[in-house]
Amino acid sequence: MIKIDTLRCFSTVAQLGSLLEASARLGRTPSALSMSLKQLEGHLGARLFETERKNKLTPLGQEVFRLAQVQLRQFDDTVTSIENAANAPEGLIKIASIPSAAGLALPKAISTLMAQFPHLKVELRDMDSAMVAEALLHGEADIGIASGARSLNGVTCITLFEDAFGLLCGRDHPLAKSTSPPTLDDVFAYAFVSNTLCRQLNLSELNAASAGAQLTVHNTHSLIAMTRTNKWVTILPQSVARALPDELVFRAIDGIDQRRSVSLLVSQRARFPKILEVFSDLLVHSDWT
Repeated sequence: MIKIDTLRCFSTVAQLGSLLEASARLGRTPSALSMSLKQLEGHLGARLFETERKNKLTPLGQEVFRLAQVQLRQFDDTVTSIENAANAPEGLIKIASIPSAAGLALPKAISTLMAQFPHLKVELRDMDSAMVAEALLHGEADIGIASGARSLNGVTCITLFEDAFGLLCGRDHPLAKSTSPPTLDDVFAYAFVSNTLCRQLNLSELNAASAGAQLTVHNTHSLIAMTRTNKWVTILPQSVARALPDELVFRAIDGIDQRRSVSLLVSQRARFPKILEVFSDLLVHSDWT
């Protein structure tokens, strides 16, 4: 059986490319690490490193390293959650949220909740909508905020607000200063950044522009950073622009009237349902505009 400690030893050696450096980080002797690696290779029946220097992985070693990193992150997160739950006399609430919501009413709602429950522990993680749903389904989050209405087993879905799609650009970009609403052709005349959210519109012109875009960015914070330079533009929901109102401009696009819904997802299997009920009520009645 492959133990988590064995995976940690292998991953650390693979990451650092040196038995000596890995032994210092893990507090183990180089000979103990070497023995652990030999046992792992013996169990798999194949080499994980190209040479004895441990500075180059075999193709199998690369795959094992990738999978081990996933398992180690999950294991460490689980341990942290267990420790937090043990040290939370009034409970623990785990929140997963899309980044744009975290910049709106969420901080105030969390502050109000913690004022009502002074010893409550709260974990907040930024995720995209698909990951929020996965976290709810796998018990890694008690409550989530995600784009769209989602039908999930054991999860209650409540619409929080609707959000218009439009142009996002820097305050000094030419499109920010034009007198009339830009068209899609106007937007695509500049350096356009494709992103996952804008593809939800499912417009043929936008799909073609996204497919031909030289730059695709998946992280909301990176999208904001790119558009703040006044060189790139993108299409996003309006709530994203509210995160930096002094540096970003949101403009309606002529011909686009689609909106996205943002939903509250509440687990029906949470450990602290009363606290979750109070928090859900706070979020539903918050000002998301």
